[in-house]
Amino acid sequence: MKKTVRLSDIAERLQVSTVTVSNALAGQKGVSEELRTRIKQVAAEMGYQTRASAPAGGKKIYNIGVIIGEKYLGPYPSYYWKVYQELSLIAGLHSCVILFEVLRHEREEALELPLFAAEQQIQGLIIIGEISRAYLEFLKGQPDMPMVMVDFTMKGIACPSVMADNYYGMYKMVNYLIDQGHREIAYVGTLLASNSITDRYFGYRKALLENGLELNRDWVIDDRTMEGQIGNIRLPEKMPTAFACNCDLTASELVNLLKEKGYRIPEDISIVGFDNYLYEGLCDVKITSYEVDIKEMVRCAVKIVVSLAERGCAPSDMRVVSGTVVEKESVRNLLTEDKMI
Repeated sequence: MKKTVRLSDIAERLQVSTVTVSNALAGQKGVSEELRTRIKQVAAEMGYQTRASAPAGGKKIYNIGVIIGEKYLGPYPSYYWKVYQELSLIAGLHSCVILFEVLRHEREEALELPLFAAEQQIQGLIIIGEISRAYLEFLKGQPDMPMVMVDFTMKGIACPSVMADNYYGMYKMVNYLIDQGHREIAYVGTLLASNSITDRYFGYRKALLENGLELNRDWVIDDRTMEGQIGNIRLPEKMPTAFACNCDLTASELVNLLKEKGYRIPEDISIVGFDNYLYEGLCDVKITSYEVDIKEMVRCAVKIVVSLAERGCAPSDMRVVSGTVVEKESVRNLLTEDKMI
């Protein structure tokens, strides 16, 4: 089988960077005409073929790989599944064909490429949801496969990312609770289980600090294992009046647990979530939440990966997408009741 010639092969032959080769073949600025001509000659000699096809209209079609960690896809549609659905809809507007794969635990641990990337059939890769550092570094080391991380970033990994506003989003949710008269507020989320959970915790801390509220360590409650398995939430001995949960799925688990213990929502305990996405039927309380602008997140991710495929550079290293507080029925307004008394 004839070996596929990659940009890195041409770069190695000429002792230049892969980005220089990409820019030269794409007709981009920043490359001298002499070097551009030489790169094209060597590419032709080596039998290089661009992986992006051009239909009759002249616009290139890009094959974009998308992976989601197996741990994020349970027995019912998850938030990240919703992100993928929106991505599939928007990709076509940017001349992209999506190749999707669930990243199995065993392939991640064995550092095996996604099946769609094994034959160098993609021009870019979008990773939805945090994966292990080892696997991310493995992917980063692959030639000619620009990547974009969606809903996470990782220290020391030079890769563009698009994220929800986790820090200020949770800051807004906790301030919302405070505006409703709550002063005893717990945070539910296992710290360091993911960047998002940890960022949301610091938004919680900022809101407490600015409002003169002390942190009660017993009110920082784990909701999952470090591998991402949600469950086994333990209630504190002294109950707060409200819980700020790192996601709606955790909030639904907490609602069901509290009801088993005889608490009423929101009459006895108030709860807020994050994401504003929950599969129907998981709990019977409509949870006040922070709605992430998923469409804008995936729109940014697609634009970045296409820019990387075309020019070898991205418009920004990190995009943070804001959302909005969506009021439902899981929070009790203590201030209004005090005025009535």
